[in-house]
Amino acid sequence: MSADEIAGAFAQHYYGTLDSNIAGLGALYRDASMLTFEGQQFMGGTNISQKMAGLGKLVHNVQRFDVQPSLDPSNLIIAVVGQVKLDGQENPLHFSEFFQLVASSPGQYYIHNQIFRLNYA
Repeated sequence: MSADEIAGAFAQHYYGTLDSNIAGLGALYRDASMLTFEGQQFMGGTNISQKMAGLGKLVHNVQRFDVQPSLDPSNLIIAVVGQVKLDGQENPLHFSEFFQLVASSPGQYYIHNQIFRLNYA
């Protein structure tokens, strides 16, 4: 698979799981994973999963993504932009999110770094 195909499959899986089964995200993180969410940092899969679960019901609309190989070409940097509706809100908010995916085995990745920001315009 190309980097674009991997990034597309990842985005579809990640946001689909985030919107329907937040608890299912835990397998995507490791103890060394870090999330920066609106300036707050969370370390480790358990802490990240707890933060995500506290967000309530979400509905994402990914509008586009970009991907680049990292220093190790089997690892990927993915930038995502889109819209999210929080807990049944009518009006979506714009967001940007960045991921560093690290290969754990051929064709398998985990989220090592993740940065999320709402975009207020």
